[in-house]
Amino acid sequence: MLTVLRTSWPLLLGVMLLMVGNGMQSTLLGVRGAIEGISTGRMSVVMAGYFGGFLLGSLLVPGMIQRVGHVRVFAALGSLISAVLILYAAAPNWIAWALMRLAIGFSFSGVYITAESWMNASATNETRGRAMSAYMIVQMLGLVSAQVLVNFADPAGYMLFIIPSVLVSLAFTPILLSPQPAPQFETLRPMSVARLFRVSPLGCVGMMLIGGVFAGIYGMAPVWGAAKGLSVREVSAFVAAIFIGGLVLQYPIGWLSDRMDRRVVITGLAVMGTLVVTAVLLLDPGIWGLLLAAALVGGVANPVYALLIAYTNDFLPTSEMAGASAGLLFVNGFGSFGGPMVTAWLMSVLGNDGFWIYNAALLSLLALYAGWRMTRRAAPPVEAQGNFAVLSPAASSLAVEVALSEADEAARSDKQKDAA
Repeated sequence: MLTVLRTSWPLLLGVMLLMVGNGMQSTLLGVRGAIEGISTGRMSVVMAGYFGGFLLGSLLVPGMIQRVGHVRVFAALGSLISAVLILYAAAPNWIAWALMRLAIGFSFSGVYITAESWMNASATNETRGRAMSAYMIVQMLGLVSAQVLVNFADPAGYMLFIIPSVLVSLAFTPILLSPQPAPQFETLRPMSVARLFRVSPLGCVGMMLIGGVFAGIYGMAPVWGAAKGLSVREVSAFVAAIFIGGLVLQYPIGWLSDRMDRRVVITGLAVMGTLVVTAVLLLDPGIWGLLLAAALVGGVANPVYALLIAYTNDFLPTSEMAGASAGLLFVNGFGSFGGPMVTAWLMSVLGNDGFWIYNAALLSLLALYAGWRMTRRAAPPVEAQGNFAVLSPAASSLAVEVALSEADEAARSDKQKDAA
């Protein structure tokens, strides 16, 4: 790991600053929207804009990189992000915010693809797995750190919009000045949704549902917190708990999934998430109960996302895994885009409890569908499964491809050791 940090620290530092800026803007908009009197329904459109832009960017940015190169795309999209972060405060209007969130989602998608290309190219075959693990950890740490910075100034003012803009601008300095040359880039053709469904109905349906869960709880958490009357500190702690839970629980859940039918793990996690959300609805806990619930739901959503990708790839040859993963991310993007708006509609009908009811409904559907699929198809032998790869929903298809490749290589190595 020390070798990875020594060779890749400019990229890792830049990515962490980018994630701090990204994490701040999402939480800040949810709180500022309540201050500006913007309704929950309109704020859901604002929050959905990011996921729509991210999905669009995943489709269009690879072609942009091939036409004009990594450096130009990286610098152009970085400048756009920095400008939008300042303009949020200058134009507190929900339509303007939705368009800016669309632009910033598109830009971050491109920035992630470019940064991950550099990360992949700067690593050797021996260090690539550790490099991508460090990359995923840095992403989570940046998002958690962002929630701390949200408390440093008044959300009704300008300073909290200036801070992420400056951090994002600074993030590009270590990356663009890195001695690593711009890597070669090849576009990846996603597997069609129809082919994905034939390969793994659970992978396809599950990714749609878990995309809705993640976008609903992360995208709408600040809006829900502000509507419920939580303080800025409580809202930021709630959002941070989502990512802390996802980071901490990935590893033990991944270890368990490599040793049994992954569908059992997916079903169990979905049931646990449903029970946690139901407990929140029935008990109406205080802030500490809410923080625990956020950590547990985040600890469900993040690993299930990675588990569904791993489970689908268990039925595919290595040559098709990258295309399948890209296709699953595309399906996940559609679920993410609708999540905030459905959550807002339920909140308008059922009150603030609609936020939790939405997540309970999707998690229970996932549990029921995964359980039903276990009656329709035999699980692949445990010894034929690939190794679990730690993944973040913020990662692009390139990072997912590299992480899965390293996990597959680790699985082969483990089998060779066992055979010896």
